[in-house]
Amino acid sequence: MPRIRFDDAFDEGADDIPVTRSRPPRPRRGRDDHLAPPRPPIAESFADDRFPAGTTASTYPEATHGPRPVPDWVITSGNAYDIDRGTIKTGKEADVDLVERVDLLSGRPSLLAAKRYRAAEHRLFHRDAGYLEGRRVRRSRETRAMANRTRLGRELIAHQWAATEFETLGRMWSAGVPVPYPVQLDGTELLLEFIGDGGAAAPRLAEVSVDAGELRALWALCVDAMCAMGAAGYTHGDLSAYNVLVDGGRVVLIDLPQVVDIVVNPQGVEYLARDCRNICRWFASRGLPDADQEELMTLVMDSRLP
Repeated sequence: MPRIRFDDAFDEGADDIPVTRSRPPRPRRGRDDHLAPPRPPIAESFADDRFPAGTTASTYPEATHGPRPVPDWVITSGNAYDIDRGTIKTGKEADVDLVERVDLLSGRPSLLAAKRYRAAEHRLFHRDAGYLEGRRVRRSRETRAMANRTRLGRELIAHQWAATEFETLGRMWSAGVPVPYPVQLDGTELLLEFIGDGGAAAPRLAEVSVDAGELRALWALCVDAMCAMGAAGYTHGDLSAYNVLVDGGRVVLIDLPQVVDIVVNPQGVEYLARDCRNICRWFASRGLPDADQEELMTLVMDSRLP
């Protein structure tokens, strides 16, 4: 799969001081081998109490990077290592794990959410047919494989979903939509901004308990988020109270591999209507009279860029 590149959106870390690692070269991949190779363990010389089992060298220098300006909290140095800190969420197509990335020279840490798509034999992609409309690959062989859901086809779908999510997150983040900053893409693994505090993930909208004033404020934030996404030409495609995080005084939209282009996808308007219906039902069920589906859909449609 081709790598997605944002113009002038890379920091190659040329000024970093290299650290020698006993790291084998990446194997050449054959035509049908679309699985990213496993990350090698950090060099044996670092195998001490500072480096728990499973520690790996940072893949940032080799990965596709997120858009500029790169936030200050992102560790771009090649002299860094990653430690898996446990699973945040499991899903049918991907798992999300907590990763701590630490700069080896300064000791500065940063928490990331690693979204890792499952291997082909464990992946369902049971709802992808409608979402994939409007997405194309160049070779007819690959198109057939995707349509028939062969092993190759499922691997291609995984890469396409990961690449589409990464590219769209970058575009929306740059447009001011409240989404996690996409740090990097490496094969079918996305490293994203971790939304939470001290290693504890921010609660989902469905999990929060709020009074009437707080409910109205959250509604306004959700409307603004959906309109900002609509202005960029997209709708979430599977929006609900379970993929909106409440992080202090803001909301953050997550789980966007199925993001839908409202114009390009023939069912784009239908997906937008469903997103509006889902979010309005949640707020209306908690007593908010302003949660009207038709009005919300009109606001989102009117927000689209000309």
